[in-house]
Amino acid sequence: MSLTAPPAQAPRITYGAVLVSPYVARLLGGTLVGRLPNGMAPVAIVLWATTSGGSIAFGGLLSALYGLASALAQPVKGRLMDRYGQTAVHLPAALLNSALLVALPLAGPYGGPGLATAIVVASGLTTPALEAGLRALWPSVLPDSRLRHAALALDTGTQGLLYIAGPLLVAALAASYTPPVALAVTAAFGLVGTVVVAFAPPSRLWRPTPSAQAQAGVAHRLASPGLVLLFVSLTGIGFAIGAMNVWAVAMAERHGQDLLSGILPAAFSTGSFLGGLLYGRRRWRSTTTDRLIGGGTFFLAGWLPLVALPGPYAAPAAVAVPGVFLTVVVACAYVTTDALTPAGRTSEAYAWLILSIGTGQSAGTALAGRLAEQPLTTAALPAAGAAFALVVLLAARRRLGHSGHQDRRGRHKTP
Repeated sequence: MSLTAPPAQAPRITYGAVLVSPYVARLLGGTLVGRLPNGMAPVAIVLWATTSGGSIAFGGLLSALYGLASALAQPVKGRLMDRYGQTAVHLPAALLNSALLVALPLAGPYGGPGLATAIVVASGLTTPALEAGLRALWPSVLPDSRLRHAALALDTGTQGLLYIAGPLLVAALAASYTPPVALAVTAAFGLVGTVVVAFAPPSRLWRPTPSAQAQAGVAHRLASPGLVLLFVSLTGIGFAIGAMNVWAVAMAERHGQDLLSGILPAAFSTGSFLGGLLYGRRRWRSTTTDRLIGGGTFFLAGWLPLVALPGPYAAPAAVAVPGVFLTVVVACAYVTTDALTPAGRTSEAYAWLILSIGTGQSAGTALAGRLAEQPLTTAALPAAGAAFALVVLLAARRRLGHSGHQDRRGRHKTP
């Protein structure tokens, strides 16, 4: 089917109208709080490791393992949600994740590096799949496609705030108290946010429709060719983000300004937030596929100025530009995923989308880290990832605009 926006004559949708819709503020706010550990835990783990006598390299390894384990486990939790509902998956995951983060400081005195590594990996594997769950809820919470369009843009854009507030909060807690306190607060945020979402009626009572469950039982394969190509393209988006984070650290070292390592990712995330607000307020006539490719084109163009090696004052503005278009790409990718996914498998598909971006981000971080001593190459890596994403999207264009399923609402079981 052709994925189009609401007609031009439709009344303008405001974010106020979205937020006052039943359960929207609770679900969005709870998800943001519950996902705040995504921005806090990696930093808190590094700080704990280094203050406990470990090296920065070991702390960085633990942090990377946490993120990788969290990404790899997403599809499994998405599949479980599609089968058993969200609360049955969210709550056990949040309880285990929080308990493991609180227990991590005990690993130093009693178990050493081996136990610490095991706890971190287990903690990453048990992070609640709140993002995928929220995306699966929007069709049932907001049947109006115009409200859903704005909610998705607001949802996607605000995710960047997690990676601004999270590290700053951890740094403040570690400086004022200790890294174990920062880990405990991280665990508390994750648990509280997940509880808020899991006990909200739309999440607690959500199930795929009976017909969707039946179709899911028949459909052995989740991925259509178009969906596979979409996920492959998103690894390029993640690659660009991961490479940018390392480039920011290299910039800070090169110019002797430590704050740049935090300012540059924050500028990128701020651009993403503002882009989401602008994207969600506009009524679009173009198809989602056209917006996806257009967003990918501007996302690539936004990275090109980095090749000119901007100075420390121009760099924040430079990285904010591709950030603006990140939300467009990701929001359209979610809509396209929904349209191309077999009925009854949407949560799992969203989890694969998250995994694709996370895998690309890990690869971008790893490669940029190895090339950090080469300024021009490091600065060009984000554009290379964006170019890869755009090429794949262009190749997949004819496969991205059709779907064999239209009803994604799911159902709220009666208590």
